[in-house]
Amino acid sequence: MIFNLKDNENIPIKLPFATDITLFLKREDKIHSFISGNKYRKLKYNLLEAKQSGFTKLLTFGGAYSNHIAAVAFAGKTFGFKTIGVIRGEELVDKITQNPTLRFAQECGMEFKFISRDIYRDKTSTEFLNTLKNEFGAFYLIPEGGTNTLAIKGCEEILTESDKDFDYVCSSVGTGGTISGLINCSKLSQQVLGFPALKGSFLHEDISKFVSKSNWKLIEDYHFGGYAKINVHLVAFINTFKKQHNIQLDPVYTGKMMYGVFNLIKKNKFPKGSKILAIHTGGIQGISGMNKMLKKKNLPLIEI
Repeated sequence: MIFNLKDNENIPIKLPFATDITLFLKREDKIHSFISGNKYRKLKYNLLEAKQSGFTKLLTFGGAYSNHIAAVAFAGKTFGFKTIGVIRGEELVDKITQNPTLRFAQECGMEFKFISRDIYRDKTSTEFLNTLKNEFGAFYLIPEGGTNTLAIKGCEEILTESDKDFDYVCSSVGTGGTISGLINCSKLSQQVLGFPALKGSFLHEDISKFVSKSNWKLIEDYHFGGYAKINVHLVAFINTFKKQHNIQLDPVYTGKMMYGVFNLIKKNKFPKGSKILAIHTGGIQGISGMNKMLKKKNLPLIEI
């Protein structure tokens, strides 16, 4: 029930402004059109566990443009699970058809439950989970963003033996699952750099729960104001990157990470001769939703 991996090779990225640095991009986004990058990695062992445990329903949480919601919906359709998405924002109940992510998830068969932002903050409480069980029956729970011990196990398979010679491994950070897996499977000689897409210092504590190595740190200067916040500079970078390298970056995660990597290289923050591997974690489906918001603000759009 798991896809055969393909096309997730390391692609060299030319750096005319730093000829003494080597940069490669691991194309995890090429694993699958809808369950790509870290979403495939996080779901792999959770889907196997759900199937082996006899569950027929998957329930998870997310926002209006969540890559995770889209991936779980498609995975459910593909592998024979009913899916339930608990969505942040009651006002979205009548806007499904206007939202490309929710529309796609619904077309895949996902059933929605829209809740207020106040209730959403307590979504993992025993009391709220019990109300969901009473409403929907038995389900296999997948956390928001997909991060749990099985997700990290999947993310530990991102790096292979052929990646051992890289000095730095760079990844965007959402809930911390992907970078935790990367840290666990990294060599002690490597430095793992995480680029959070969110504001706040809570991620360090969350990641520390899943790792025992100390060869990592978070670079917190490239979140562009917080989750799903972008500006004209990031849009321009993403569009230029696509023109120069023929690779689409997403604006929420990998776009910010690559912007940060480029900026650090230009500032000579990496030693000469460094070999850097950046991970493309997917998330391309969210571009259409982001462009809707950019258009409303009369800002330049991300080219797709």
